[in-house]
Amino acid sequence: MEIGDGTLAVGAGRPPAEKYAPTLPGPAFTAHYHLPGEPVGPYTYGRDANPTWTLLESAIGELEGGAEVSVFSSGMAAIAAVLLSQVRAGDAVVLPSDCYQTTRALKERLESYGAEVRMGPTARDAQLDLLDGARLIWLETPSNPNLDVCDIARIAEAAHAGGTLVAVDNTLATPLGQRPLDLGADFSVASDTKAMTGHGDLLLGHVATRDPELAESVRWWRKTVGAIPGPMEAWLAHRSLATLQLRLDRQSANALALAEALRARPEVSGLRHPALPDDPSHDLASRQMKRFGCIVSFTLPDEAFAERFLGALTLVTQATSFGGVHSSAERRGRWGGDAVEPGFVRFSVGVEDAADLVADVLRALDAARA
Repeated sequence: MEIGDGTLAVGAGRPPAEKYAPTLPGPAFTAHYHLPGEPVGPYTYGRDANPTWTLLESAIGELEGGAEVSVFSSGMAAIAAVLLSQVRAGDAVVLPSDCYQTTRALKERLESYGAEVRMGPTARDAQLDLLDGARLIWLETPSNPNLDVCDIARIAEAAHAGGTLVAVDNTLATPLGQRPLDLGADFSVASDTKAMTGHGDLLLGHVATRDPELAESVRWWRKTVGAIPGPMEAWLAHRSLATLQLRLDRQSANALALAEALRARPEVSGLRHPALPDDPSHDLASRQMKRFGCIVSFTLPDEAFAERFLGALTLVTQATSFGGVHSSAERRGRWGGDAVEPGFVRFSVGVEDAADLVADVLRALDAARA
């Protein structure tokens, strides 16, 4: 029987009911295990596996539509695990030129290992032109921070025809917003620091795949590099998954309400959110996404205006992450590295009452004009 996303999120990875046992066992704090005889079995050393990871990986695997999952100490650890475990000297890899800037920073590392890195934008499936002979193509859709979208199924079909692996950074959408593996990708990767866990209190990432050999290569990378999560972080993440569908639905609805309110403001240009019917990404996003996510991006007249706006907000935290229950925003250009205007704002919409949040944003825009 097929169940709804809320039911799936609440029960994902929970062990069978056992009399007097907790419904979600607490974190297993251990570096080693009692191991008489030969070192075989599910748990031999703390860097290889942990019962708390096992439950979380099972849960995320269910959310990904059935997959083998490895969890990592951060989203970048998960991203690096795929790129650096699959690409060798002499291989070519295709990266988005507009993806998360720290992912792009791996270009130098890959090239130092003797790989060729080709870069193209997300919009209009432009990376297709760079596929020839590539070992792996990396997609990020919607892209961060510009919210462009590419056709995962189309690119995956073309890539596989030429023997190219496909990895998708699914951080913004999460598996309840979009399932890259169902669309043909070989890897679905995410920073679970963001919307998956949603409270801004831990760092975590995951890699999901349905290919046992690829899964083993990623696990081996994690073991040898040591990019493992702590058991407390893994337990907190699993606990947080129970509210994933509730959070995503509220955040998506709030994001659309905010985007619609911003359309009428003369100070705002370049407004982007995939749920807006006139957004350049809307038609494609509607075909491959179930939920459109919490990010709204827009540009204010200049850096000073944007800073006044951010400083006038009362319900919104100035922070560089996104996906949390508490709304946050930042002037993205302060970091450098992204092709955005000085007044570009990435706004992560939380679960506050939409009317209160919209009123706060409109009031802050009025204050920034004064």
